[in-house]
Amino acid sequence: MKKKNTNAAAIASRDITEAIRRYSLVGMLGWQDVKQRYRRSALGPFWLTISMGVMIATIGIVFGKIFNSPMADFLPFLTVGMILWTFMSTVIAEGCLSFVAAEGVIKQLPLPLFIHVLRVIWRNFLILAHNIIIFPLVLLAVGKPVGMEAFLSIAGLLVVIVNLTWMILILAILCARYRDLPQIVNSALQIVFYLTPIMWLPNLLPAKASVYLLVWNPFFHLIEIVRAPLLQRLASEVNWEVTLGLAVVGWAMALAVYGRYKLRIAYWL
Repeated sequence: MKKKNTNAAAIASRDITEAIRRYSLVGMLGWQDVKQRYRRSALGPFWLTISMGVMIATIGIVFGKIFNSPMADFLPFLTVGMILWTFMSTVIAEGCLSFVAAEGVIKQLPLPLFIHVLRVIWRNFLILAHNIIIFPLVLLAVGKPVGMEAFLSIAGLLVVIVNLTWMILILAILCARYRDLPQIVNSALQIVFYLTPIMWLPNLLPAKASVYLLVWNPFFHLIEIVRAPLLQRLASEVNWEVTLGLAVVGWAMALAVYGRYKLRIAYWL
């Protein structure tokens, strides 16, 4: 049994390593996806940035008044939360179909399958890079500076990407086998969105509810390790412990699942 698990991890590791070595191909495919999606569009991905900015302004005004929150605090909080959640949820939703969408390539070319997972991450990172422009504009609007703590958000974003990668790797395998699963994932993401402090401030929760909606919510910790430094705060030790622990446990599971079922994926498509 131990030898079987070791072989599965070795198979998965070889495929992942080979995919990483072909980073230039991943970059080209991801960039091509973005260009193809906005072909003949004057503003390209910036249409998403504009719609995101309008949505943040609308939600900020409405919910800021409803919760009676100071706009100088609530609007930057909302902006980072919405941008990060859009990145994370889109990666997960598209990641579910990363193998299914690449069916033709998988059946015709002997490429590492993990390339298609990295492709999803990269193209959504490019869109994230466009959307993040909104944040400094919001800071200018509310008259808030950016502190030196903001550099820690880079490390936080890397941890988020590491976690998202193992998540969509497992989901891509399961969704290749069970085609109804993407709909379940999308529904679950909508629920998680309302349960995670994105449109509402964590300090509005009573103590008992905080345990369930904050401490036991991995998406809160993933968002917080990026959001807190950008808002001139430091993410808590619990935030880092949960996200790093999640990465270790998640990748151990992903390597085991991927190594065991990698050779079956082409037959499921």
